[in-house]
Amino acid sequence: MTSGSLRHPLPGASQGIRAASGLAARLRARPELLGLLSLAGILNLYGLGTNGWANTYYSAAVRSMSTSWHDFLFASLDKAGLMTVDKPPLALWVQSLSVRVFGFHPLSILVPEALMGIAAVGLVYDLVARRFGRVAGFAAGLALATTPVTVAVARHNNPDELLVLCCVAAVWAVARGLENGRTRWLVASGVLIGLGFETKMGVALLVVPGIAAAWMWSARGTLWARIRQLLAGGAAMLAVGGAWPLLVWLTPSSDRPWISGTSDNSVWSLIFGYNGLGRVAGQSGGPAGGGVGGGFGGTMFGGPTGLFRLLQNGLGDQAGWLLGFSLVALVALVVLTRLRRGDPRTGWLIAVGGALLVPAVVFSFAGGIFHPYYVSFLAPFGAAFVGAGAALMLDRAPSARVIAPLAIAGAAVTELVVLGQTGGRLGWAIPVIVLIGGATAVALGIGRPRRLPRVVLVAAALAALLAAPASWAAETLGHATSSTFPTGGPASASAGAPGGPGAGSRLAGGPPAAGFAGPPPGSGAPRFAGPPPGGTGGGAPGSFGGGSAGAFGGGSASISSAISYASSHGGGTIAVESQSTAASAILSDGASVAGLGGFSGRESSVSISWPAGEVRAGRLRWVIAESAAGPRLAGDTRAGSQDAFAAVRRACRAVSVSTGSSSVTMYDCLGRADAIASAGGR
Repeated sequence: MTSGSLRHPLPGASQGIRAASGLAARLRARPELLGLLSLAGILNLYGLGTNGWANTYYSAAVRSMSTSWHDFLFASLDKAGLMTVDKPPLALWVQSLSVRVFGFHPLSILVPEALMGIAAVGLVYDLVARRFGRVAGFAAGLALATTPVTVAVARHNNPDELLVLCCVAAVWAVARGLENGRTRWLVASGVLIGLGFETKMGVALLVVPGIAAAWMWSARGTLWARIRQLLAGGAAMLAVGGAWPLLVWLTPSSDRPWISGTSDNSVWSLIFGYNGLGRVAGQSGGPAGGGVGGGFGGTMFGGPTGLFRLLQNGLGDQAGWLLGFSLVALVALVVLTRLRRGDPRTGWLIAVGGALLVPAVVFSFAGGIFHPYYVSFLAPFGAAFVGAGAALMLDRAPSARVIAPLAIAGAAVTELVVLGQTGGRLGWAIPVIVLIGGATAVALGIGRPRRLPRVVLVAAALAALLAAPASWAAETLGHATSSTFPTGGPASASAGAPGGPGAGSRLAGGPPAAGFAGPPPGSGAPRFAGPPPGGTGGGAPGSFGGGSAGAFGGGSASISSAISYASSHGGGTIAVESQSTAASAILSDGASVAGLGGFSGRESSVSISWPAGEVRAGRLRWVIAESAAGPRLAGDTRAGSQDAFAAVRRACRAVSVSTGSSSVTMYDCLGRADAIASAGGR
């Protein structure tokens, strides 16, 4: 072996070493970026294990998907491959692959999400710094890293963090493409939007209008050249985003799970209905964002719709703090550039502004299911305009004397509105904003003291404005960001606290909220994997209606009894109404339990012939069929799979299983496939 081969044993390894060395050199040359990434790392990773399994619905799916490539491919919640989750699989693929490498443990699921959050901060820094300078990039990255919902989502296993990363990367790629007009950047943007679609479907498309408009208006080349480039990017987006839905559509229904959230087992219904127009116009028969009322339902579903929805209780304290600053900066850029094609800021403004305004309008008026953590999608683009606004405030042009006080005033107004809904938790921030913000606004507007540089005034103003959201974000680290709805801030700010922040909820570790019962205090992670100290994410997911009945129709003790009975009587998969109940059993017992009614037991409506076919194929034997669906949220009239369960009750042999004070009626459907199918016609 030659000395040269000793130096370079693998060409790929040499390239990797050079790339790593180059990245390290760039970070050393930009200490502010290194500081941002370190801050994001602390906020996203510190004490991460306290979150336990976070959203047990997705954690259970990851456990099933990490043990079966069939379940992995189709994002099946249960080990038998009977029912998918109600989202596309990309985020769960990442988590499942991590589990295959590092073992099934909460950190194997949560750490990849935290790293995605760090990457998003770095991309926002570069997105702004390339156009407005390093100081502006630092301000943007700092604003994003300290946004409360950003911290909460990065410490959770919902798919939103990967969605945010894909869409930020898509806008960043277009901004790069506008610099040189190369088609490859637009194609890369299309690929990234497609990946976002494979993460959370239609919401990823909300960045497309701004991207398309920016390219058509500001990119180099002739009109037809720009159209061809957009078509290339669109083709890439369609190919990537449509790959999994096409696979599901082409796979015979007998060879894949039922598509959760649908009544016709169609992936297109999931895309355009439950996860599409239903989120905007309202789910048919389901709870609406503006129609649930106050208390738990109001905060859980985003409260009333309208122009100021993003500043309301449950949303404003998550990402609305600096919204006024961002909007002033956006308008200022429109005035300064006059949207001239020759101004290099125009394309950036249209792309990033579209990524902020389009989803902001949709979220403000969406009448369907809308959870507060959805505003994490807006956070990076709002933060980008914070950075751009900081650059405009530092400019020596006369316009800066107008923009600076207006931006500070805009931020002060939105922050004071948000602070008014925090129950007095951040009372100290009001004089800080009024006094320091007011003083710096006046100084920047009418001139500055001769010995005080403008950059010091701008830094003081931003520090005063960022103090409250940063403090709120830091409080996220003091409690478990677990259950279905991640929320930034203290435990009392968790979604579901009646009356807003300050009122406890089981989600936040306090007393139970009306209409919702979460995991019992002190419930640990499942016994097959060491629970993190103080973890609260391993308990059963909550149930609407409260009480000790457990999650969405069936207590954990009853399910455990049923699992033990089935195991000693020939085994087989047990079907229950809700996937939340199934998820709890999958995590706690590793059991083969499937939920046939969707997440809460109301979202999916399987046909009567479908369970008959699954029984005939040997994939399903036992069914726990309650006589009626459990308690529901106001306005929710959906029946789930009650017709199918009624057919099972008529056709299968009832077995009463009792253990101590717990009892459950289970139906043994072995050999009853034809009877189930016939029972549907009675």
